[in-house]
Amino acid sequence: MGMPPTQGDVVPDFEAVCCDGETFRSRALAETLGSDGGLLVSTGFVFSAIAENWYKRFEGYGWGSEAVPLVGISRDGPYAQNEFLRGNDLPFRLFADVSGGVSETLGLLTDRHHMANVTTPRRSVFVLDAGREVQYAHVADDWTSPLPREEIGAALEEL
Repeated sequence: MGMPPTQGDVVPDFEAVCCDGETFRSRALAETLGSDGGLLVSTGFVFSAIAENWYKRFEGYGWGSEAVPLVGISRDGPYAQNEFLRGNDLPFRLFADVSGGVSETLGLLTDRHHMANVTTPRRSVFVLDAGREVQYAHVADDWTSPLPREEIGAALEEL
């Protein structure tokens, strides 16, 4: 497994099924970002407590706009992702990374201790400019620590 992108790296232009709460279709990351870039978020699975907490907080912070959309990645399928977006009335888009290929490309997969042959994506947030260059990266070392809200918000303001 590779290393996650860090500040200054360009995130690969992956293609995956993108969900908007109603429909889903294959989209490239580049066409999903806004004119100023975007906030790329990985929570593992959408119906996890972490995902529900994070996405509700993101909406409360006012993150995600047409120019800088918030785009998530999770291992759930498109029907579950759309149900999650609708059920929580969230204005974001989510990539369905069912096979883990996007997470592997981003170097986010980690082995789960005491779970043979199971990998899950690490919780992470990347602020990307319009060219997919990482302006800020946070990859959590554990499953419970809070996000560095101020640093993420400052990086978003810089776009």
